[in-house]
Amino acid sequence: MAIATDIAIDSSGNIYYKGAVHGASGAGYYTVLELHRFLQDLADDASATGDDLIDITSVTPSDRSTDNIITVKSGYQLDDANGSATDAISEHLYDGSIIQEGDGTIYDGMFVIAAEGMDLQILQNGAIITNDFWNTVPNGLSTKGLNRDSANGVSHRFLLKVNNAGTEIDGRRLIGMTRETGFTYSEFKINGTSRGNNVLALTYAADINDTTDASGRTTITNTEGYRSLDISGDGTPEPYYSEWNMDTYTSKEFYERMKYITRRGETTTIYGLQGQVFRGVTHELAGTQSSGTFVEPESLSWTGGTGQLLAIDSTTAGTKIWMQILTGTAPTTGNVTGNGGAIFAVSGATDRTVSSPFCGQSTGSALIGAYGFGMEVADTSASDTFTDLTATTVNPPNNVTFTVNGIVSGEDRVLVGPANGSALRTDQFDLNTAVTGASTSVIVETGSETIGASTPNQTDTPTSGTIRVKGDDGVYYRVPYTGLTKTSTTLTFTGCSNVPTASIANDVFISYIDQVAASTSASFTTVFSTGNPRSLFIRVRDGGTAGDTVPIKTFESTGTLGSAGGTSTAIRTSDA
Repeated sequence: MAIATDIAIDSSGNIYYKGAVHGASGAGYYTVLELHRFLQDLADDASATGDDLIDITSVTPSDRSTDNIITVKSGYQLDDANGSATDAISEHLYDGSIIQEGDGTIYDGMFVIAAEGMDLQILQNGAIITNDFWNTVPNGLSTKGLNRDSANGVSHRFLLKVNNAGTEIDGRRLIGMTRETGFTYSEFKINGTSRGNNVLALTYAADINDTTDASGRTTITNTEGYRSLDISGDGTPEPYYSEWNMDTYTSKEFYERMKYITRRGETTTIYGLQGQVFRGVTHELAGTQSSGTFVEPESLSWTGGTGQLLAIDSTTAGTKIWMQILTGTAPTTGNVTGNGGAIFAVSGATDRTVSSPFCGQSTGSALIGAYGFGMEVADTSASDTFTDLTATTVNPPNNVTFTVNGIVSGEDRVLVGPANGSALRTDQFDLNTAVTGASTSVIVETGSETIGASTPNQTDTPTSGTIRVKGDDGVYYRVPYTGLTKTSTTLTFTGCSNVPTASIANDVFISYIDQVAASTSASFTTVFSTGNPRSLFIRVRDGGTAGDTVPIKTFESTGTLGSAGGTSTAIRTSDA
């Protein structure tokens, strides 16, 4: 339709839209320059007519700075609430800025570079703009995007209010986002719009690693807040702001769930924020907590901005805060206050790179994690890559599992230990320090197997399990342990129980599996020592008693714990 049919001016100087609404046949869209030319054309008329109440006797309605910057002069204003059923006039203009001289309101132009059909969301002043009129499907077309220019890769062109009656809306800051499941996620930040057209460059393409419905995967959970996790497997935990539990799902399925809970329109709460607003850590603040107790997560405020606390290294004596900024700019000095009243005196701020989606990227079989994103150690794989809160890249070790199959629950006794050829190696280590029944730790040193910084046992010794300690009476006692510490010359098993009286240099070996079968298989998981497969001795026995299963001849074999783990299956030869 012609601009004269769609736009009118009343006697109060209100410039309003009266044409067909978005998506309807004949809906009109006009550049800011076309609006200026229309107003000036009316202003040179001899007399005002109809609903275009401007003529030669009126004050000048508009001024052109450039083809993309138009000022609506005092006495006139865009009327976005004209009392009719039609759309706001600003929604039907594009390709530049409108500055209202009378009250200082500014509409700036958005010029979106993305594939056609992309659903654009805009985060402004800490919230998603709900009136996303720019995603309308124009009448006669099949995909969304107002004023697009597909031939030149432009998906949307429209105006957005960035200053309301002289007050800037969050410093004219905004973030363009696309979060459609099945497609790549992306965002583009503008730290203060300029007059004319502001580019939002976004990616929108099929995501080959997001192909199935993740809505039902509710057993994937997270422990929020500061987490110390030894994902590297080196015995020294690294800091993260999350600890996600993958449950039984694959890496790809987990990645799909992370995208699902932060998709467009998602209201699931993550760290106290709506999923569609959550972005992850945007800033790290250094300083000193001066009072109160922070709660992870909680809202933060300071002079000039707001944010959401995602993690703090101590809730009562913090020196580092990791947050997502919501409005304003990150503080470099002054106090940050939690909504519970805790205060943190800031001495510096560091911007952190934000990933879309917030978890990082998927290769289909592995995760390339975003800054600070952590997972349960048991759910990581050697193919994954993580970045902790110190911005250090972390690669998990190769966690592998060795399984003994073909056993009978409640009947079979299973023992897996180090092998010496085809026999059990009982002299794997020597006691470094004498122990008694009161001991809760067992320290071992080199025996037939050397202990050293680069030896396999520094890597493939399980962090909890059982060892066998030769007592002074010659019996090899089963000793459970719950922890392990390592040096270049010793291994210390901690949290021990059932410790016998044993002298220095008595034999000790790791019983990797040492139990009565609780199911049809028994297994242990540990870290594979790269390039060092471990030879294992396997023994399965069931002597049989009245009412039990038929006894079997002792099964003995050897196996190998390799880079993909290993298995052994007991052969059940009757001994009845």
